[in-house]
Amino acid sequence: MKKRAMFLCLGLLALTLFLTACRPAATPDGAETQPPATSPAVDDTQPPATRPAATPTAIPSPTPTPQPTLAPPAAPLDRIAQGQRLGRGVNLGNALEAPKEGEWGMVLQKEYFRLIAEAGFDTIRVPIRWSTHALETPPYTVDEDFFQRVDWVIENGLANGLNVVINMHHYEEIFEAPSAHTERFIAIWEQIVSRYKDKPDNVYFEPLNEPHGNLTQDKWMRILGDTILAIRRIDNRHTIVVTGAEWGGYHGLQSLRLPEGEENYVCTFHSYEPMLFTHQGATWAGAGYQTLGVTWPGPPATPVVMDPEAEKVSWVFSWFRQYNTYPYETNPAGPKPIRDAFDRAVRAAEQRGCALWLGEFGAFEQADMQSRIAWTTFVREEAEARGMSWAYWEFGSGFGVYDRAAGRWHEGLLKALIPEVRSQG
Repeated sequence: MKKRAMFLCLGLLALTLFLTACRPAATPDGAETQPPATSPAVDDTQPPATRPAATPTAIPSPTPTPQPTLAPPAAPLDRIAQGQRLGRGVNLGNALEAPKEGEWGMVLQKEYFRLIAEAGFDTIRVPIRWSTHALETPPYTVDEDFFQRVDWVIENGLANGLNVVINMHHYEEIFEAPSAHTERFIAIWEQIVSRYKDKPDNVYFEPLNEPHGNLTQDKWMRILGDTILAIRRIDNRHTIVVTGAEWGGYHGLQSLRLPEGEENYVCTFHSYEPMLFTHQGATWAGAGYQTLGVTWPGPPATPVVMDPEAEKVSWVFSWFRQYNTYPYETNPAGPKPIRDAFDRAVRAAEQRGCALWLGEFGAFEQADMQSRIAWTTFVREEAEARGMSWAYWEFGSGFGVYDRAAGRWHEGLLKALIPEVRSQG
């Protein structure tokens, strides 16, 4: 029995030694037998100083996500009603459009908003030279003090029950080099819209006044389209006032193009015909415009003698020849040119399904007052007969309907614009 027990013990010992020899070598505590599937292999036997840097697994670039398009507002605005809402307006010219407010002799006062509303106007158009109040390099930040001044204008307009149209005026650089200033132009508008997107819907945005120069119609349509898309990514509620190139005349409306799906807009154009009447004596207009004594309508009782410099300009020479001799019906300072231009503007607006706003018209103070009154009455009546809203250029400077020095309206001009106005005491 003892012998058999001894053999059994020796057998168990041999089996234990055999199994131990067949097992794999043990790994150190905490070490993995292979690197994780998402990590590179690391040789822990090398000292840290000579260990090669781990190379991260490349992460695929995400698929670009299209810029989201804002859904239409819950209660979208009727663009025809928005155009008609503008009614009868006046431009606050020569103030915030100057390089610096006051530089052109006009500083806005709180009482002006009350006067404008009490006279019967519905809208103020606010020309603003944003480009001189923004950084010239990215991010093109608009000066906060200037923004606060615009805030004040909007607040006073709204407080007096007026519609307010905010525009971009006198961005001269974009007329010279459109491509170089497109990014800045759009960035400024993004700031404007971000600031005022929560204002009531009787605040309107007008991207640019009178595009011209190297900013051709085709270039302007591309920039306008990009600007509208940028605005709509921030604000899909407020109405945008759009115009064509060629100084904002009716010609530009005939080839107006807007982004697909844009529905909330009003079409605008400006009319100063005949320019040799409305801009006579305006030094900034050039040599051809310095002949004074041009009355409206033509022909004059006594032929007007041209300024010697004006005679050298062929189209001016031809215009005065016709002005001095043609009858009222066909005179270049008669009704026909204005009616023809308005009819073309109406047709262009109808083709695009938009309301039409005559955003500027006016006659400079060098013209005689009776002619200014007659011309202003005729233009206003012709515009209203075609269903246009309008804004006279301008409140209280060289074209002004209000005499700031005397503290009184030019009563004849005011009645030409607002026939229902009561006489001043």
